Amino acid sequence: MIKGKVIGKVWSTRHVDTVPNGALLEVDASGQTIIAFDPLGCATGETVLITQGSVAAGFFTKAKAPIDALIIGSIDDN
Repeated sequence: MIKGKVIGKVWSTRHVDTVPNGALLEVDASGQTIIAFDPLGCATGETVLITQGSVAAGFFTKAKAPIDALIIGSIDDN
């Protein structure tokens, strides 16, 4: 799992039909930019937890989605 901060949204007017409703967010993870699918509704500035690879793809049970980075949590600041 990767911890990062949401730095923006990625807009797409066309995409593969099997991509479900949700946002694609740009996340800064220790200087590396990751584009992650967000089913939670996170906002810019939030600290998030990301999973990648087959675990991320396995989240989608109704249809196979070509997603390899998935936001699985929003981390609360203390």
